[in-house]
Amino acid sequence: MNITIVKDTILPVKHYGGTERVIWALGKELSAMGHQVTFLVHSGSSCPFARVVAINPNMSIGKQIPGDTDIVHFSDTVYEENLKQPYVVTINGNLPQGTTISPYSIFVSADHAKRYGSSSYVYNGLDWDEYGAVNLSLTRNHFHFLGKAAWKVKNVKGAIRIAKNIPHAHLDVLGGYRLNLKMGFRFTLSPRIHFHGMVDNVEKQQIIQQSKGLIFPILWDEPFGLCLIESLYYGSPVFGTPRGALSELIPSEVGFLGDEQAIISHLQNLPNYSSKLCHEYAADQFNAKVMALAYLDKFERVLNGETLL
Repeated sequence: MNITIVKDTILPVKHYGGTERVIWALGKELSAMGHQVTFLVHSGSSCPFARVVAINPNMSIGKQIPGDTDIVHFSDTVYEENLKQPYVVTINGNLPQGTTISPYSIFVSADHAKRYGSSSYVYNGLDWDEYGAVNLSLTRNHFHFLGKAAWKVKNVKGAIRIAKNIPHAHLDVLGGYRLNLKMGFRFTLSPRIHFHGMVDNVEKQQIIQQSKGLIFPILWDEPFGLCLIESLYYGSPVFGTPRGALSELIPSEVGFLGDEQAIISHLQNLPNYSSKLCHEYAADQFNAKVMALAYLDKFERVLNGETLL
């Protein structure tokens, strides 16, 4: 099958790039399975396993899809003008109320899909080979927060409050800064809270594989949350609020869900979670192969004339 993946970005990403990492992993796995993959992305992109076509901003996307394409995979934005080929579109985020949903939409969790009247979803997967060997024997002596701290719905303030209410606990904030004007002049003085800004895979691994757990008290319905599976892959359990996809992704064996006070009470008497179990759960359930097989099923359905909603 010839599959063209369209994304308004440059590949590969150098830093976080959550959605970009997912489509990179998807393309790599599809290629390994014998499919022809093309990335239609921004100029400056390169890829060793797929054909790369640079988007011409002066032409419609439809006219730039290679003629040998069997199916087009869009990420968030559907460019239907002059599009001759069948397509699917993965919806990665929460959509504004009243947004028209394409009948070929794929959401990223069951909860995410249900909120838009759909049952069509594929869990995100990652290429764990890019994350390096994990050392599960290291001492875990702090907690961490992982996400774009400038987004209020990610609730880094709540994560900080939780950490401050656990005696002697330290919190590493990955994805945020001590001084942040975007959050209404947030300045955190506590010496037990450590800010690392935007981190790459190397620094992320060094910190998380020595963490007692991800503190993630979100204030919105999380569509999926790559930070969940990344933390679990490094052997770190997840402690968050039961909103969005968290309830279906985080069973009790690998974490705890509750409101802020419940999380504090749980962490004050932290049970012994198995780093090995956390790691194996993420590695087995959310890898690129599992994701690619699920997408291939969606592609086949659309090519057979079905809709996905």
